Amino acid sequence: MTAARRSIGVDLAGVPLATPVLIASGCGGTGKELLGLVELRRVGGIVSRTITAEPSGGSAPPRIVESAAGIVWDTGLQNPGVDAFVAGELPALAAASQTVFVSIGGATLEDYVRITGVLQGRDGVAAIEVHLSGPDRELDRPVLGAHADRVTEVVGAVARMSLVPVFAKLPGGTDVVSLAIAAARAGASGLTLCASPPALAIDRVGTRPALGAAVGWLSGPALKPLMLRAIAEVHRALPKMPLVASGGIRSGEDAVEAMLAGASAVQVGVATLVDPTAPVTIAKGIVSELQRRAIDSPAALRGAVTIGDRAPAPEEQRA
Repeated sequence: MTAARRSIGVDLAGVPLATPVLIASGCGGTGKELLGLVELRRVGGIVSRTITAEPSGGSAPPRIVESAAGIVWDTGLQNPGVDAFVAGELPALAAASQTVFVSIGGATLEDYVRITGVLQGRDGVAAIEVHLSGPDRELDRPVLGAHADRVTEVVGAVARMSLVPVFAKLPGGTDVVSLAIAAARAGASGLTLCASPPALAIDRVGTRPALGAAVGWLSGPALKPLMLRAIAEVHRALPKMPLVASGGIRSGEDAVEAMLAGASAVQVGVATLVDPTAPVTIAKGIVSELQRRAIDSPAALRGAVTIGDRAPAPEEQRA
């Protein structure tokens, strides 16, 4: 196939993406922050900041602290609430981006149900991403989505109501395969792997936590090996489930590795904060890899690397 006919577009659980690169939740802000820095229509899509049922003022500053291979952060999910989001932010996002995934979060099942109800039939909503890393106020658990029973309940409720595909964003640092199976059985259209794992940064001089929220989450290049293993393990367990890789993607090479592990698409987070054009550059890197391999689509990369029994290398065979 000639380069002119080669397509980088993918079908993600029925959502067409011009490129398999999305901007991760929170990293594109309201979309306005990126105006003049990157043309969002050249990006596969954008995931909104996580929207809650009621407005949230977010965490006390500081909210981001650099680490050796990324950042430790906590925003407290600052957002205007679902009603104000639909009235103000969603139309602007939809006008700027080809594809908008709306990230939703809550502390109770009722929160998720209410948000999903408000989003029904809204122009510009291509899919819903269910954020599951917050505390569970009903069952008094620190991370709602770390338990298969709650994943089943929340994802199932959203999937039954939603008119658009639903992606469950599973917590990092957990038994991700069991959670993935629970989300799939509950009706998730796809999975995002993985949300940031819990982390702590310390202000040594001040002798206190460095974040205003005390504890937070780790994002950045350090997560890439963890993400690759999660993608590979879940792809092995659920080979037909669309997977979106999130964690440590900052180059076309990183994105290709995620696809080889089993991802259909990737999300770019911290790299976008450093360079807003990173999602476009990463997409170009994927095109270069397709050309190098003489293949016509990113789908041809998916799952080419498995983590079953490893075949011995030639030097091992000679030993």
